[in-house]
Amino acid sequence: MSSRLAALPAPPLTECTTHPNRVARKIPSGFVLVYNTKMNIIFAGTPEFAVPTLQALINTPHRLCAVLTQPDRPAGRGRHMTASPVKELAQAHGLTIYQPERLNADMIQTLKEYTPDLMVVVAYGQILPPALLSLPRLGCVNIHASLLPRWRGAAPIQRAILAGDRETGVTLMQMDNGLDTGDMLTQTRSLITPEDTSETLHDRLARLGADCLIDNLAALAQGELTPTKQDDAQATYAKKLTKEEGLIDWQQDAATLARHVHAFNPWPVAYTYLEGERVRIWEAKVSTESPINPGTLPGTIIHSTATGIDILTGKGILKLTKIQMPNRQALPVSQLFHSNAWSPGNTLGTDT
Repeated sequence: MSSRLAALPAPPLTECTTHPNRVARKIPSGFVLVYNTKMNIIFAGTPEFAVPTLQALINTPHRLCAVLTQPDRPAGRGRHMTASPVKELAQAHGLTIYQPERLNADMIQTLKEYTPDLMVVVAYGQILPPALLSLPRLGCVNIHASLLPRWRGAAPIQRAILAGDRETGVTLMQMDNGLDTGDMLTQTRSLITPEDTSETLHDRLARLGADCLIDNLAALAQGELTPTKQDDAQATYAKKLTKEEGLIDWQQDAATLARHVHAFNPWPVAYTYLEGERVRIWEAKVSTESPINPGTLPGTIIHSTATGIDILTGKGILKLTKIQMPNRQALPVSQLFHSNAWSPGNTLGTDT
């Protein structure tokens, strides 16, 4: 399994000396979980973000009865049918896998036969019908990549970076019929650093979510977590990303554009135009240098050196450090700055 988020091997299970017929394991927080009984768990997830949680559940003594994931989809330049990261991990461990296009009555009846105690959902990609939400004895819980009710929806990581949030985290939530509106069971927080991209924050929250679930699984099983209703008045919506959003508006200030670049790395990637050709900007930061020539237009190249290409913005200077020219690989600017196209005075931002 090639996932970059594959979890490390779990500590070994040991017999619990204080509680006969129970099993114990140390968890990342340093506590020892004691499982009264093995639960029947169904897992539903699809992308890389769900991999650490599935791996963490595999490492528990509970029974992973079934794994739900999205059907194989065409991917890559060759558009070959590709399994989801969750499916790859589940196959590697010999788990039972279902890939329904829809969660219809037949699929729900199949899952009912497992007599599930709990269903864990992480970025599955389908809305769960009420009949499935009420099927497990303990209901369905979801790991969401934000501190709800902020950033409900499909792209909470990217929207948090774009908005300049200094903090985010994960929420373990009891699912209901709404979109990320269920009662919160617990949250774990994480700072957003100035260097964070969506990829680095995604990977950190994916592992944080797995730890959050495992740290609270015993309490969840015994009904010891207190549900907290979300304050709908504080809710914000993280709408799905589009490729068009990647276009850089050089009239914006440098700090906003740095977040723009970070939020859209690795998809859809921020872009601009140079001499009529689309250029993708993978890495950038706010420059400490002061603008020169007050009449210079935003989008103008100010300096071009091996350490970065300085672009004037609506306020301040943005230093580009990693760029992808058309039909080329993304490269550090040290390998590109000598091109005449990046000479000071040239302007970015037009496709004509």
